[in-house]
Amino acid sequence: MIVHWHRRDLRPSDNRGLARAAGDGPVVPLFVLDPTVLEHASPIRVACLLEALDDLRTWYRERGSDLLVVRGEASAVVPEVATEYDARRVVWNEDYSGLAAERDRAVRAALEDADVTCESIHDAIHHEPGSITPNQGTHYAVFSYFWKKWRDREKRDPADEPDPGDLATVSGDPIPSLADLGFDDPEATPPTVTTAAARERVAAFCSGPIYDYAARRDYPAESGTSRLSPHLKWGTVGPRELYAATERAAQRAETDDDRESVRAFQRQLAWREFYAHVLAFNPETVTENFSGYENEIEWQNDPAELEAWQTGETGYPIVDAGMRQLLAEGWMHNRVRMLVASFLTKDLLTDWRAGYDWFRAKLADHDTANDVGGWQWAGSTGTDAQPYFRVFNPMKQGREYDPDGEYIREYVPELADATADEIHSWHELEPAERERVAPAYPAPIVDHAERRKRAIDLFERARGE
Repeated sequence: MIVHWHRRDLRPSDNRGLARAAGDGPVVPLFVLDPTVLEHASPIRVACLLEALDDLRTWYRERGSDLLVVRGEASAVVPEVATEYDARRVVWNEDYSGLAAERDRAVRAALEDADVTCESIHDAIHHEPGSITPNQGTHYAVFSYFWKKWRDREKRDPADEPDPGDLATVSGDPIPSLADLGFDDPEATPPTVTTAAARERVAAFCSGPIYDYAARRDYPAESGTSRLSPHLKWGTVGPRELYAATERAAQRAETDDDRESVRAFQRQLAWREFYAHVLAFNPETVTENFSGYENEIEWQNDPAELEAWQTGETGYPIVDAGMRQLLAEGWMHNRVRMLVASFLTKDLLTDWRAGYDWFRAKLADHDTANDVGGWQWAGSTGTDAQPYFRVFNPMKQGREYDPDGEYIREYVPELADATADEIHSWHELEPAERERVAPAYPAPIVDHAERRKRAIDLFERARGE
């Protein structure tokens, strides 16, 4: 017997660790609900996890096996399962956060004590950390250099799913509910996170929208993005399967612009991998500035302003639309993610970690590497970060990327009857005019121009300039 320990690879196909185990099977499939990991979870993410587990369990049961879903510390549970099924090896796919690395070290030690061998496989990304490097150092800190090597590096083909004969005949206990695990129902409606849903989304995106991705991805009122992030988070689609689908789309492209648009999407996949490499070598960046000037930044951290940002009550329409979309859907358009992050760190002068914590609690697709990288980019403290003197103007961004106010009206109903010009000029309207247009919507809580200047001064002091 070989145990395959599923973690963030909740799929049977294009799963390199599972395929490796199946080659020496029969495979005992295992997932561990580890309380140490669940301490860092949130209701919406656990809801997605449980759905993905149920879907994966169904796949195993249809083939005469089962997914063992066991609660307990992984360092205790994994050796126990291996011993129970007389497994000679445990296989899992690598994760790259500090928490995962700490957990895996403990499991390795416990398996060694139990005289069971283990093997970890690089599966969640194409190229393992340390394989794309500059001439000096362990990883790139500038994405453009990483991208040049990533795009030209050969990608593996998708791994085959196991045959039914490769799977052990086992039977597991029922999967616990949210309540069983101590979580309330999520405020937002979780997305469907199954392999079938992932494949449907990949097929739909690569059949048409991918050719408009470069031109339309920044417009939140449109369906210009893939919406695959929850599936990449939970591994209900494999990275090689997704990349292969984009390569087939590139081969079908009718124009050079179409092919460049496919390349633009692949570039975003490379960004995710870039941040995974950075986190693997710098796990402390979950709580510390990558740039190093940790105690020099004089964050204001006003609790009332943070709450206004969290609830979508800042008086800046596109910021509020994004924050309310997050609360309603557990997801936010990527362009708007950058805007709300810039607004928190530069306009409200609030530590990026407060924003990261809120996203971690509310996003269905929260990914440690991607979110830490994105927040430190917006906060001008990370790798290849937004220069501190470039501060997004939320009103200008709203006018450029939601010119008709369609996205804003969807999530900020107080502005449903306002014209596009009234929405995008909200900061300039007189109080009486705001009262006439949208009496229930707040005035801007800060002056953008004044806060922009303060933010630049703050960073220049921190940098000793």
